Amino acid sequence: MKKFTALLLTVAMLLTLAVVPAMAESKGTIKLGGLAPLTGNYAEYGKGFQIAWQMAIDEINANGGANGYQLSIDVKDTQGDPVVSSTMATSFAEDDEIMAILGDFSSGACKANAPIVDRYGIVQLSPTASAPDYAGMSPYCFSIMGRQDKEAPFLATYVLKKYLGVSKVAVIRVDSDWGMAAFNNFKAQADIEGLEVIEEKYKSDETDFSSIITKVKATDPEVLVVMDQGLPVSAIFNAADSAGWDIQHLALGPGTSEQLLEQLINPDNLIVTSPFFFNPEDATLTAWKDEFNALAGFQPTVHPACAFDTAYLIKTAIEAIGDGEITREAIRDALQNIDMNGLTGHIQFEEAGDITRDYLICGVVDGNWKVLEGFDYSK
Repeated sequence: MKKFTALLLTVAMLLTLAVVPAMAESKGTIKLGGLAPLTGNYAEYGKGFQIAWQMAIDEINANGGANGYQLSIDVKDTQGDPVVSSTMATSFAEDDEIMAILGDFSSGACKANAPIVDRYGIVQLSPTASAPDYAGMSPYCFSIMGRQDKEAPFLATYVLKKYLGVSKVAVIRVDSDWGMAAFNNFKAQADIEGLEVIEEKYKSDETDFSSIITKVKATDPEVLVVMDQGLPVSAIFNAADSAGWDIQHLALGPGTSEQLLEQLINPDNLIVTSPFFFNPEDATLTAWKDEFNALAGFQPTVHPACAFDTAYLIKTAIEAIGDGEITREAIRDALQNIDMNGLTGHIQFEEAGDITRDYLICGVVDGNWKVLEGFDYSK
């Protein structure tokens, strides 16, 4: 028994000696701030952000961190409200220990925060802000979703004109910075394509869309387009179905959301544009999707996948700094020059601080999202 006890003590001492150098190699913890709508209409996306950020950070830390530094993130609920988001962005900016801010979800919130991050000299790296004028508002503003001055024209030219071959379109959109940017860029291209467009707007807190549906239905369009994310998308399409309106549904904004399908009366009648798709034949994407689903309890869209990539962008920026001091300014400079292949594809920032993406036409077939085939995107 004494020999066994002595052996255990020896093993414990050897393990301690093995662990101490490894712990000594850690350079400390780099703290990040996270902004996300964990409650409200866009809670699906905010919760997706939170889970994806933690997935990435756990993975980074388990593999030695970012150039020897561990990462941590404090995620605050912005409720989808630009005013709340700005208050929290200011709180992060005034905390000298926070080296960068990830988020927020909406273009409106990110644009409201732009003067704040510019004044304090701290990066705001959004997974999803796509307003064309957002990133250019400050050298500290970045986004990786792509821009509405490319996706919205893609909707007009490739989905409506070439894929569906329609000529009269009804658009119901959220009355927000993002909704305005999406519609204006869509309308400019729709005019070029000779599409007739009927527009109706609604406030982000509206829940009853029956009167809007009645008004739009009377104009007799061939397609109904909703420009928004979250609960209003399903509410509008369900209002149309409940009114007995048999019309093709198309959405710009929600991506391939499984939660959206669960909320729809008729999910097989939906087409969306998306900059990314979880190809079931890609083992890496499938494994990530399954892990996310196990943690979140719902399937991911492109939004949490982009959030995951933003954490890795910070890691890559820190590694690019090398032996230099990790400062807010150093992270900004390193981000601007990054060339990285992430979960959602190639990421290289343009001068303004955003990226260019290509888009897909996705639809629901037998209850499952698919990339719609038989269409030449190059034409």
